[in-house]
Amino acid sequence: MSTSARRRPTVLVADDSALMRRVLVDVLGGGEADNGEFRVVATARDGFDAIRKIHQYNPDVVTLDLEMPQLDGLGAIGYIMSESPRPIVVVSAHAGPGTATAIRALELGAVEIVAKPPPPPDVTGHPRAVLATLGPQLIAAIHRALAVDVSHVKVLARPPAPVLHPPELALRGRAVLAVGVAASTGGPRALTDLIPRLPTGRGAAVLIVQHMPPKFTRRLAERLDSISQLRVVEADDGAPVVADTAYVAPGDYHMRVRSASDGPVIALDQSTPVWGVRPAADPLFRSIAAVYGARAVGVVLTGMGRDGADGLRAMHDAGGAGVAQDRETAVIPGMPVAAVQAGGVDAVLPLGQIADRVGAELLRRNPRS
Repeated sequence: MSTSARRRPTVLVADDSALMRRVLVDVLGGGEADNGEFRVVATARDGFDAIRKIHQYNPDVVTLDLEMPQLDGLGAIGYIMSESPRPIVVVSAHAGPGTATAIRALELGAVEIVAKPPPPPDVTGHPRAVLATLGPQLIAAIHRALAVDVSHVKVLARPPAPVLHPPELALRGRAVLAVGVAASTGGPRALTDLIPRLPTGRGAAVLIVQHMPPKFTRRLAERLDSISQLRVVEADDGAPVVADTAYVAPGDYHMRVRSASDGPVIALDQSTPVWGVRPAADPLFRSIAAVYGARAVGVVLTGMGRDGADGLRAMHDAGGAGVAQDRETAVIPGMPVAAVQAGGVDAVLPLGQIADRVGAELLRRNPRS
């Protein structure tokens, strides 16, 4: 079917910058650089304007800046997901406090983040530079957003309460067990549910791959750390793998574990993307299988594609346990379904039951228990 004959997905672009609105319209095919994939039905200059135009135009997807006058992006997300739910892609500055706000946006119901590139020194070249760097990422994010089942995206009325880490966590030794977690679209929300529920005191480290741009992964780790009994950090190359600690792979770096003379350590690299993403879960899961064998549990959460499926099978073949999120609670079930099809899954569970299953597997596999 030709582009003109089929219905193109519709997009509302909300940003307080007239320049950025024009750039985003061009990226998405609403201006001179029409790529035929999407139709921008309207633009909005603030949150109130976005809400009005959602009711007027009923777009399939909304791209949303977070720092806007009148009503900011967070306020708009809360209203949209409560009253007129649809996929929201946050287009946000990728440095400073804006990254923390973007993580909160994902908790409220946005499904993807795309980082705005910083303006180049030559301001006159800004639109062209933004088009070149932003275009492919935004188009891919909107395709993922269109696959989201918004009925599985529930609004969080308030943030989870902060947690104070007990002092004894600083005294934990090397991890004797490992939990690998893979997540993509919808993953930050799922991690906010899963990670605070995971038990401590089992001798396990948690290693997380969330498909996310650079800079945002550190804020994700800080957010998870603030609401979890586990200590959560963005991983550093060469860091020892310590019990009761969760490590988030940095954006644009693969994360693995490797054996060292005094115990497993983190290894980061920028080798070729896997399944088009970096970090990817498959390299991490394969390394966990090699280092931890049967003393490991793998978890594949919501996301598009099949990252994590082959690695989870490797963990399963090495004697580890595999868990996948079920269709009913996954924002996009592609990754967990692929993991089931690959043969590495022992249990398919609703998101709310995964932490208990992981805890039971760790208790069973801890050589010191």
